[in-house]
Amino acid sequence: MDTAFRRLRSIVFIALMIVFAPAYASQGTLLIMGDSLSAAYGVQTEEAWVALLRERLDQQDLEGWEVINASISGETTDGGLRRLPDLLERHQPDVVMIELGGNDGLRGFPPQVIRQNISKMIEQSQAVNADVVLVGMQIPPNYGERYTSAFANIFPELADRFDTQLVPFFLDGIYDKEGMMQDDDIHPTAEAQGQLLDNVWPVLEPMLTD
Repeated sequence: MDTAFRRLRSIVFIALMIVFAPAYASQGTLLIMGDSLSAAYGVQTEEAWVALLRERLDQQDLEGWEVINASISGETTDGGLRRLPDLLERHQPDVVMIELGGNDGLRGFPPQVIRQNISKMIEQSQAVNADVVLVGMQIPPNYGERYTSAFANIFPELADRFDTQLVPFFLDGIYDKEGMMQDDDIHPTAEAQGQLLDNVWPVLEPMLTD
């Protein structure tokens, strides 16, 4: 009788593990669509802000979140738009972070084209029920006040239009601080990676804990 009871208890325990393990093992998937700022340009991969994000998720008992970093150095909104459908189908993300547009701006692409590309990326992400985080960028003032203003306004305007979360400015507290930018004055140093994470974390954390 005792042996039968132990066997029954073991079966029940295994059944409970099967039922609840999938929910525990994977809380969701975060897909990051970025450029060199998120692709660890000029820094060690383990020092980059995405690696620091994974560490923070572990520290915050959010290790069940899978982080897919689909960022590519030099990527534009056009390139991101072309790659996104396949990534959405393959990874079925719960959250999509769009950190693109900086290269478009530095190349002087028309703001309306940038806006259209990002709009389509948001629409495609929301069509598969993914929440979207839009990461705002700004470009140097030497591009002229009219262009820099039109570029910077793309991100809050789209966040309002599509009701997405917004990181106002990815390089806040970095671009004008000594030792935080590489010699090209475009890419953050290893020392700045923690600040990049801190800039996105207040927006990202509530989405990952809900």
